[in-house]
Amino acid sequence: MSDIKITPLGAGQDVGRSCILVSIGGKNIMLDCGMHMGYNDERRFPDFSYISEGNLTEHLDCVIISHFHLDHCGALPFMTEMVGYTGPIYMTQPTKALCPVLLEDMRKVAVERKGETNFFTSPMIKDCMKKVTTVSLHETVQVDDELEIKAYYAGHVLGAAMFLIRVGSHSLVYTGDYNMTPDRHLGAAWIDKCRPDLLITESTYATTIRDSKRCRERDFLKKVHACVERGGKVLIPVFALGRVQELCILLDTYWDRMNLKVPVYFTMGLAETANKYYRMFITWTNQKIRRTFVHRNMFDFTHIKPFDKNYMDNPGPMVVFATPGMLHAGLSLAVFKKWAPCEHNMVIMPGYCVQGTVGHKILSGAKVVEVDRQNIQVKLAVEYMSFSAHADAKGIMQLIRHCQPSNVLLVHGENAKMNFLQQKIMQEFNINCYKPSNGETAVIPVTSNLKVEVSIPLIRQCLAIDSMADYYSRHSGEADDAASPGKRRQSEAEEILSVGAQAAIAAKRQKLLHGVLIMKNDSVRIARVCDAWQELGVTPHQIRYTQRVDLPSHTTAPHTHNTTHHLHATLTREFPCESVSVGECQVSVGEVLVRVQPPEPDVIVPQPPSSSSSSSHTSTSAASNHATTLLVSYTHQDETLGCKIMKIIQETYDL
Repeated sequence: MSDIKITPLGAGQDVGRSCILVSIGGKNIMLDCGMHMGYNDERRFPDFSYISEGNLTEHLDCVIISHFHLDHCGALPFMTEMVGYTGPIYMTQPTKALCPVLLEDMRKVAVERKGETNFFTSPMIKDCMKKVTTVSLHETVQVDDELEIKAYYAGHVLGAAMFLIRVGSHSLVYTGDYNMTPDRHLGAAWIDKCRPDLLITESTYATTIRDSKRCRERDFLKKVHACVERGGKVLIPVFALGRVQELCILLDTYWDRMNLKVPVYFTMGLAETANKYYRMFITWTNQKIRRTFVHRNMFDFTHIKPFDKNYMDNPGPMVVFATPGMLHAGLSLAVFKKWAPCEHNMVIMPGYCVQGTVGHKILSGAKVVEVDRQNIQVKLAVEYMSFSAHADAKGIMQLIRHCQPSNVLLVHGENAKMNFLQQKIMQEFNINCYKPSNGETAVIPVTSNLKVEVSIPLIRQCLAIDSMADYYSRHSGEADDAASPGKRRQSEAEEILSVGAQAAIAAKRQKLLHGVLIMKNDSVRIARVCDAWQELGVTPHQIRYTQRVDLPSHTTAPHTHNTTHHLHATLTREFPCESVSVGECQVSVGEVLVRVQPPEPDVIVPQPPSSSSSSSHTSTSAASNHATTLLVSYTHQDETLGCKIMKIIQETYDL
């Protein structure tokens, strides 16, 4: 029997600064490396002295980041560029793309606005991200000969992942933050029934079971509408990506349905950032968003416009989405300071706030809060409406029931709430449940299993031996009238020896086969990975990038099929060694797909008879404004080929 050791450096009986040190099968792994949003001193970062007095790189085998929220990745540049860790770092592709965006925003707030000096720089953020290796969903990454990791969809925010970690026969699952309920733009978390030795799960809402999502949305819209109708202003603090997309879709749809004219604003640059990354990683969103994205971008809002800080003093009602989400800094705090003294206004907190932040203080009932050494009277209405993308108690129990772990360990929650959930887990599942505090080590005993690998030649040989035994059993009692007993025994021996010789030859002639070993009904075969997925009825997750190219009308053929065939001929000539095929309005080069979309017809406004020549000119000009569109789609594995095809298209059509 061996042990798994877990030491939280952050998020142990606390929310914020997630950083979990794991020792499993002789391997040391760090799960997340976040900062605490409630502190402005050295307490904001994890205390790495718990790990080792020597070199962190020598002690840690790898670091895994679950998602881009700062309480999970905010200390990573500090660890790599200031403490000196140079080992492997793993995260998903969307997390790698979004981490530097939030880290740079945090750096600007800390250094440029608050004047802090002991903080990482912009070059440090860039150098840190260069050390990152990306992981695709359901991809198994072999860190070394013994350690492997696999990512699963976690919901929560774009790119969030749960990780299955295996070392030999031992395994654990780290959930990070996850959501078992789908929302308006992301799907629900999903993982295999992997039966790990240990499940490390967040417990932010350990005692909460949320009411109907539809009721929450209706209540939110009702409160916002009532406030602006009586002339008040509504502040909704949010983080740059995640919950804000959910609420913006909800409010924009409601404003359209109710034909409301009250201005709704968001932080400058928020929509551009969201559109860019949701378009880039559209396969991480839910099915409805993916299905409609090409025809209608759900994130191109009709009623929500960019916010300028000068708008704060504008008279009349308005709704503002401002970052960050806990009122600890930035524009949301500036708007709060301005609007808090007016009782007609309202602030709606849509998610969890850690202790020490202004958001936590006003949710606790504070009527006076100190901000930048200034006392602010809190007279506006304070509402808490949980649109959090964290799993509630029901979701946590659902995940445990599905995963069937041998042990559970709770992190990322408050101690009092953890106590309740801990008892419930032990009673319902009859397994051990741990909740170590920061700096405390939980030792989880696990049973060692012997891993046995069986080669294909050995399987064939065993099957052949079984066939020999079966043959002998069937023929041993039969009489042979056509031959003497001596000749019959000689014939049987020769046949048995022949079968044995074939088995020996099969065992010696080794051949390297690639694929999935399928054993079914006493038969053994190797199948391609894609065929194995299909037999299991599972669709593997795949990241695809899609780039849009609008072709000027003077460069395209008058009919879509002509453009398609011209494109097919060009790509066939450029890629003689690739498989280039043409379909209806589309051309594929290997796994890269180029779809041709025809221009939409113009609506021509009739002109007076006296200006017929002018009308003809107008018609031609209007038609020329619309062009054929090419959509170039490829996986991240085919990014090089996709970019080359984009370059060929640009050169062919003089773009």
